[in-house]
Amino acid sequence: METAQRFRAMATLCRQSAALHPDRSWKLLAEAEYWEHLAATALPAHIEDCFTLSQDGLAAA
Repeated sequence: METAQRFRAMATLCRQSAALHPDRSWKLLAEAEYWEHLAATALPAHIEDCFTLSQDGLAAA
């Protein structure tokens, strides 16, 4: 969960930088999309890990 939050924070920083640097905005906005993509893939992976750990705990009991 913390990883996805960090990725989204990076995306926000890229968008803010794009507003300050219009000459490089296309590159910074593309980078923001990249960070958002990483966040979107990190969250389901985290949920899957949590689910697997809870299932392992139930199997051991």
